[in-house]
Amino acid sequence: MLHFENDYNKGAHPALLEALVSTNDLGLSGYGTDEYSHRASEKIRQATMCPQAEITFLTGGTQTNQVVIDALLASYEGVIAADTGHIAVHEAGAIEFSGHKVLTVPHQNGKVQASAVRHLLESFYADANQEHMVLPGMVYISHPTEYGTLYSKEELTDLATVCKDYQIPLFLDGARLGYGLAARSTDLDLPTIAELTDVFSIGGTKMGALMGEAVVFTKMNQPKRFTTIVKQHGALLAKGRLTGVQFDRFFTDDLYVQLGTHAIEMAEQLIVLLEEKNYRFYLKSPTNQQFLLVTNEEMGRLDKAGICYGFWEKYDDTDTIIRLATSWSTTQEDINALAQVL
Repeated sequence: MLHFENDYNKGAHPALLEALVSTNDLGLSGYGTDEYSHRASEKIRQATMCPQAEITFLTGGTQTNQVVIDALLASYEGVIAADTGHIAVHEAGAIEFSGHKVLTVPHQNGKVQASAVRHLLESFYADANQEHMVLPGMVYISHPTEYGTLYSKEELTDLATVCKDYQIPLFLDGARLGYGLAARSTDLDLPTIAELTDVFSIGGTKMGALMGEAVVFTKMNQPKRFTTIVKQHGALLAKGRLTGVQFDRFFTDDLYVQLGTHAIEMAEQLIVLLEEKNYRFYLKSPTNQQFLLVTNEEMGRLDKAGICYGFWEKYDDTDTIIRLATSWSTTQEDINALAQVL
């Protein structure tokens, strides 16, 4: 089997496993109060050039989104997101389960446009029935988006401006942030993201960790009793060392950057290969996710050939959109084997 279905089909990067094994016999305090979690937090502050950043480690992407959004919103508020946004489509209603409506706007290649957010907010405050409606309380974006696309510095600045005008927080979901930072065409880096957002996450699960996401509040705006809120969601890990040790290693010797760069290099080879084989791209992204438009017959042939891909959505009666993804774990041998099978 050739695994290109997602970027988390392998266990963990050897360097992270080694870090976990080498610290396994140490007696450490729990709930993220251990020295490795503190050290990882300080390294993230340095990498983001945000000395006031408040950092909490959680275990998964959906959990992170639900905890952050629920902590920042009042009971009567909802969150603005693209209609393709992860919280609106592939998180099983986790945000609504916590009592908050996801207020969607049309996407542009997976991205939320500042003009669409401003229009939604203007329409809400111009509505005489607003007291009977869900109040838009924050903006959620993902970078890279669900289609592997990236926000530019200008686009993120425009979104931040709208949020500032209406005094609502901007939350960037960075589940695949490492791949976005490594993309050759990006003009966003960690310090810029920290400057323009109110809170963002640094993904570990899809970047080579066994599990783990870092939540970074950038404006001394971490909600009061945030640890208690995390525990209310069942998200407080007693063995917080598991995330702390891994993120400490991620941000040592630029490992996080190296893993992202490797995945992008593999994705560039994947694009060339698919073009040579005359596959139709639904969306060619600058990151590690590539989207193809294939016939149902082609899907059957891929299945028989043992190529694992991600089903994305039906395009019409005869065609389907599928995703092929590279990752930190994709090898040159994987690419060569795929070329031979195709």
